[in-house]
Amino acid sequence: MLGSGLSVLASLPRQLQHGIEVPQSTPAMPWLLLYPRVLPRFCHQLDFSTSGALCVALNKAAAGSAYKCFKERLVTKAYLALVRGHVSQSRMSIRYAIGKNTTEGMTHMMCIEGTEGCENPKPCQSELIVLEHGSYSGDPVTKVLLQPLTGRTHQLRVHCSAIGHPIVGDFTYSHRQDSNPYRMMLHAYYLRIPTGKELIEVCAPDPFVTAMDSNWVPQHVTQRLEDVIQELKDKGTHKEEEEEEEESQEAAREEGAGGEGSREETEEQRVQCEQWLAEWALE
Repeated sequence: MLGSGLSVLASLPRQLQHGIEVPQSTPAMPWLLLYPRVLPRFCHQLDFSTSGALCVALNKAAAGSAYKCFKERLVTKAYLALVRGHVSQSRMSIRYAIGKNTTEGMTHMMCIEGTEGCENPKPCQSELIVLEHGSYSGDPVTKVLLQPLTGRTHQLRVHCSAIGHPIVGDFTYSHRQDSNPYRMMLHAYYLRIPTGKELIEVCAPDPFVTAMDSNWVPQHVTQRLEDVIQELKDKGTHKEEEEEEEESQEAAREEGAGGEGSREETEEQRVQCEQWLAEWALE
């Protein structure tokens, strides 16, 4: 547990049945049993089949601190994935708007704008960086780092499918064809949350290495993961410095004008925050 009242869990799927040894400290639920009197609040979500870093707030103050970071888009999240085929471009910005699929039999899915039955599509953006080309069980695949700049449901899965490179093991967005792998190859690798009390920055161990899954055979390195993560860290630091400078200038303007208080929130933002924090209220 960190001093801010936030804790980060590193969750890996149940791989023991596939002959892969996973440390007992990795699953999330046994860890939560250590805090039986704490009602945690998950600060963000991962799809059921996605492994990796997940931030949990252990008190109301921590929840509010995390909410502020997410609301002001100061949080950096990056995922590792294996996708089908060899992605030709080293970097891509994927900007398909995503909406709810209302087609009968597909209502559990999301879809890109223009798809028949696509309801209420909203602008979305994902960044893709190619790390390695290789093969999985003999089929060509690419190891990529994905950064969602918006937060639509299933966004990374839908965007990868839309560019013709669905995530390995994603049965839902591969037209129900990719059922052989034991899991969906999507992993929340990097999480950075600059709270007021401290910087929370974690990397959940990379599961897409041959030592953990011999089906994955890398053949060519395009960019080193360490270099890409350092680039994200530098961008995050720069963004935080700009935010601090903006807040300092605004405080100076308010002081000069004899005003009080900080930036006003919209009514919608206030309601959202109150609803988000209300789950901490004790009955």
